[in-house]
Amino acid sequence: MSFARHGCVAFLAICGVLAPGAAAQVPLQPVSPGYRPPQQQQQAYPPPRQSTRPQQARPQTQLPYRVAERTSPPAASPIAIEQRPGEHPLMPALRWAQQGLQQMDQLQDYSAVLVKREQVGGTVGNQEWMFIKVRHKPFSVYMCFLRPANLKGQEVIYIDGANDGKMWAHPTGLRQTLVGTVSLLPTSMLAMQGQKYPITELGIRNLVQRLLEVGGNDTKSGECEVQFSDDAKVGSRPCTCIQVVHPVPRRNFMFHLARIYVDQQYNLPIRYEAYDWPKEQGAEPQLIEEYTYLDLKLNNGFTDADFDIRNPNYQFKGK
Repeated sequence: MSFARHGCVAFLAICGVLAPGAAAQVPLQPVSPGYRPPQQQQQAYPPPRQSTRPQQARPQTQLPYRVAERTSPPAASPIAIEQRPGEHPLMPALRWAQQGLQQMDQLQDYSAVLVKREQVGGTVGNQEWMFIKVRHKPFSVYMCFLRPANLKGQEVIYIDGANDGKMWAHPTGLRQTLVGTVSLLPTSMLAMQGQKYPITELGIRNLVQRLLEVGGNDTKSGECEVQFSDDAKVGSRPCTCIQVVHPVPRRNFMFHLARIYVDQQYNLPIRYEAYDWPKEQGAEPQLIEEYTYLDLKLNNGFTDADFDIRNPNYQFKGK
């Protein structure tokens, strides 16, 4: 159940346009190979920065787009955790994921502050914070980095079926003056530098879909322990935590320990974390990836203007 696929842009080497750098981050809390109640696993995230960019004065000529009203999110149903006689321990979680996927199909769009950290090339990177807007039809992403400082202000837009399949992106400061807005294939070497997944696989729906795929494969084997806890929290959001442990390393298992935190109001996963098996006896599991969606807002009524590089509230230049 891994592998949320929350890639983000990293065109880090265009004439030295963007350079990776270490940034202050929230320390990863130790994780025991054994089960501990999720409320003891909370990370003390610093408060996210304002989730939208400061508004700039709009020019007299407005973009020719309708701005829709925000609507209420679809009603959520609680997770049914009963395990039926003789079935695999993962089946209650998979039934929830299938229900969640159907619910996501009723969702038009959402915004959030996404906090991600990934292991790439054997190295666990620093946290990256970004404000995102996601629209499902057509699949569209707007992203603005909030931290670390060397990425702050960079923006990315991707729309499925537009711009020859490429995303638009720009650096900041003098580098933006020199380079402006660039178009990159999401899976190109430059876009994927330092990233685990491309932007085309970002978002909560992609996470749920991947959970179904990996979980379905895991049901073909035993050696799986699943526990539910309904008193977990992510920030101030009450969550149900689904913890999955594969005690014994097997080639068909993609993680040792995974936790999915499901928002009890929305019945959507707002945090996912996965760990590899310890490299030696007595060592702590090593982080594979973690993604947290803070300040989640559903059905904002996003229009084409929210995914247009001409939007005057964005900083794309030269296009």
